Amino acid sequence: MTSRIPPNGGSSLGAAPGHPIATTEYDFEITVLDIFSLMTSATIPRQADSVSTADALIQYGYLGNVPYSPSIATSLRTLEHFRLLRLRKPSFSVEAFAKVMCDSYGIPYRRRYRTILADIFDIYLTILRHISKQVDAALGRDAPNWHVLNACPPCTYELQDEPHLQFRRMYVMDGGNSAKHITTLGDWQVGDMRDFNDSDYLLLRDYVDSFANDVWHRAKDVVIASEPNAETTSESPEEDDDRLAVTSTNVMAEDCSKNWKAAAGDEKKRMWAIFEETGIFVAVCRHGFILCGELAKYPLAIISKVLEVLGECTLGAYDIGCGFTSTIENSSLGENFWKMESCMCVDAFHGYAHNYVCQTKNHPLGITGAGLEDFETIKRIFSASNQLATVTRYSSSYCRHALLELFFKQWDEEKYLNLGTMILNNYKQALGIINSDGLVLQEAMNSLKIHPGELETWRAEEVEYFRTLGSEPEWDVHAMAYVELLQQLQEYDAQSSNTSTRFISSAPSDYVFMAPSQGQQQTYAAELSQTRKLETHRRYAAEKLDAIQREVVAMEVELGITCRWTSSSHEYQETMKYMATCKYHRALDNLQRLVVQRLFELQKLNISQTAIQNAVKKYNDAASEIDPPRPPLEWSRVLHYNFLDEFNLLQETRQDIREKPWAKPAICETMCQYLCIKRAKEEIVRCNVEARRLHTAILDEEAMFSHILKSLEDDGELIYWIVKDHCTHRRLVNTQLLGHISQLHLMEGFTGIHTSYHLQLHTSLFELEPASFALSEVNLQVD
Repeated sequence: MTSRIPPNGGSSLGAAPGHPIATTEYDFEITVLDIFSLMTSATIPRQADSVSTADALIQYGYLGNVPYSPSIATSLRTLEHFRLLRLRKPSFSVEAFAKVMCDSYGIPYRRRYRTILADIFDIYLTILRHISKQVDAALGRDAPNWHVLNACPPCTYELQDEPHLQFRRMYVMDGGNSAKHITTLGDWQVGDMRDFNDSDYLLLRDYVDSFANDVWHRAKDVVIASEPNAETTSESPEEDDDRLAVTSTNVMAEDCSKNWKAAAGDEKKRMWAIFEETGIFVAVCRHGFILCGELAKYPLAIISKVLEVLGECTLGAYDIGCGFTSTIENSSLGENFWKMESCMCVDAFHGYAHNYVCQTKNHPLGITGAGLEDFETIKRIFSASNQLATVTRYSSSYCRHALLELFFKQWDEEKYLNLGTMILNNYKQALGIINSDGLVLQEAMNSLKIHPGELETWRAEEVEYFRTLGSEPEWDVHAMAYVELLQQLQEYDAQSSNTSTRFISSAPSDYVFMAPSQGQQQTYAAELSQTRKLETHRRYAAEKLDAIQREVVAMEVELGITCRWTSSSHEYQETMKYMATCKYHRALDNLQRLVVQRLFELQKLNISQTAIQNAVKKYNDAASEIDPPRPPLEWSRVLHYNFLDEFNLLQETRQDIREKPWAKPAICETMCQYLCIKRAKEEIVRCNVEARRLHTAILDEEAMFSHILKSLEDDGELIYWIVKDHCTHRRLVNTQLLGHISQLHLMEGFTGIHTSYHLQLHTSLFELEPASFALSEVNLQVD
């Protein structure tokens, strides 16, 4: 089937579709692919002033497989149809579409068709990217970081005289490894050597790699051997849990780190070497717009870009936000992070798998200004982007990045279309919580005789308790250090005496000095190996004794101790008594920490029975060493405790919380309801602000479109038609958004602005009429 009539997708620069084209000597015939017309070849008219074969093909709606002397061409309608399919179904591969084409033409599939279609589609996407850049330039949207700063109007379109928000921007970040990329195997050579650096989303690799060694310090376990060849072993990772009860920061970071692979040490999360790129790490705003992403492994690069572009007062969420805060503090970003009043938290769903100490500080329910945001948006992104894995894992790096860029753009367009629905639904949810839970809360407060303001006080007490949980009171640290040195001195003195005695005893009883003579074997020489071992141990013990003696003398000089303490000294006995009690309380506090967390947590996911068993064992050991000894605690009893009032052992801890109001189940539940209502009220305030921002941004954008289109048309710019098409589509979307905003304004319980108001934006003054209009009343001209 041959045709000289260009398809409907032909350019307006050529003859009108449906009219025969005059024959010239420059015309040529070429094999074509068109899923709509199913033509196999077409005669392409070419004028004498035509620049190239590719130019003639484009004018009549085709794109060749190579720039010069193409052997086959695909219609632009077919390529656009495939692009739209890929946008809606990312897993739909070029090979699958090539097979559909073959089935449509009724011919057997050959891999050659897949290669041809892939090459042409790659060229088509490149052309669209260049056109998109020209459109952005015409609309004034080509500035650096324009996308991050303007893509989400509810987040970025700040207005004058709007209510204060605790956090200017809220975002969530996480990594997904389904987008892994296979490295080159064996002797295979990479054919596509291009780098995809022209992205609105992906951070450059050099920028990301600059944070590879940015963390100055990471805590590691250190084993100190007191003897040569000494070894230290532990039965389980939980055996040393009591070491974590030093500061609340360590408690949160270390305990939560055990539950998350992302927080583990680098040696525990190595990826197989066959993967060149191990996934993507993405940051998105609360409305789902992609802020930035990186194709390596350093979330610090995301934080750096957030601080650089988004500015101050930001709240970020991460599965291990508690531990990652310490990472930021120990990096070059730490000082700037706190100066800009930025914060990190954990997402709502995974937050309940963190220990209760972490939840009181980092769960969104307890963070003022977080509203009802659950910070789970990024899970939905990865659920959708997982479809890309089947078509990008073995592709070239350039094609993979190009397809990710295409996916991110489509995702943002869908999120923009759903902005009105999201704000409307969030408003309904917040009103529902306030209206329904508010009555339940009031009834609970009346029955429990709770006065207004007490819930806030009790919440502050609970947070402070868990902040200091596990910390030791201050004591004379120098006295404890001095006594410990005296104990070591006594131990090393006994070791030195023992090794010296053994070495001296190794000499023969009939020892007589004899000069060495040729052929004569001495008894000493016969036992030379054993004698040298004894001599080494004697010398090592003497060196340790000498070192500890110097430390003791230096401590005595520093403290002004003129008479060395002995076991009969009053100071020595008092310090020893405290050290024994301190060891007992440390074991008891650690046991308290684990049990209280276990009782407070709704889901007992992160406190293993082994950890509590080890804590009970350490408690029993410490309880037997104090005077008078405490009775041992049975593990079976601890396991069956249901709440704090059954845990009688807590009366011996430094902070007995059994009588605290916030520790009682009924009040604890009431406090949760109070926090939820408080967050719902914050959500109402934020939705009012976001709806006003979106409404204003739409009206300002309409005025900008009208101005730019008129200017382009008057100047006769060819880009006018493309910009007009872009503006037409955007206007249709904005019309739908205004309909949702109208529904919000008419909703019962809406507390936002209804009356007209003035906004000065840029250099224009816009007077906005009341926004309570129906969808049919939207006065936007759609060409």
